[in-house]
Amino acid sequence: MRLRSLAIELSKLERISVPSLDLEQYQTEGELAARWMFDIRAFDDFTEGCRVVDLGSGNGILGIGAILMGAEYATLVEVDDESCKVCRRNVESLGLSERVKIVNSQIGEKGDDFYEADLVISNPPWGAQRSAADRPFLETILSIGTIAHIMHSAEATHIQNFFSNIGWSSEKYGECDFALPATYGHHASKRGRTRASLWRISPP
Repeated sequence: MRLRSLAIELSKLERISVPSLDLEQYQTEGELAARWMFDIRAFDDFTEGCRVVDLGSGNGILGIGAILMGAEYATLVEVDDESCKVCRRNVESLGLSERVKIVNSQIGEKGDDFYEADLVISNPPWGAQRSAADRPFLETILSIGTIAHIMHSAEATHIQNFFSNIGWSSEKYGECDFALPATYGHHASKRGRTRASLWRISPP
């Protein structure tokens, strides 16, 4: 699938009508999600038969994007009930129900064997509302034990140290503008945009 075609498909997905401030539900725009999927493919991380886990999936845009890029199966994990409903409608609208599982669960609540995956993708909470809100996401990546791509605030300084301290590799391979709804304007510029970094995390 071409970049433009993927961006169009992802931009058509239903969005979460009222994002949760407490959960820091940053909704990734279709074009940005598409570009990120192409970045991940450039690392050859969408391997044959690839099983993807999207931690904190929101409306499902990243997991769905991974499927459209060739992943075999995706598990989308989201704690918010309404977001899961939106996610399910998006999956069904594209006829992907046989290749996508939606799990309504707190991140880290399931046992390690639940998250069988070849690749993790996540845009976790950045900690604007609650310090260390991303910690369960990062710890779950460790427990899964496979390559992960995460998007995080460009101002975050703890990502590399968190993983290097236990022998994992982390590479910041890009930055991008990230659109924020008006409800998040207090921790970004008045224009409602902020900078995000893209990381590739890999086990020893």
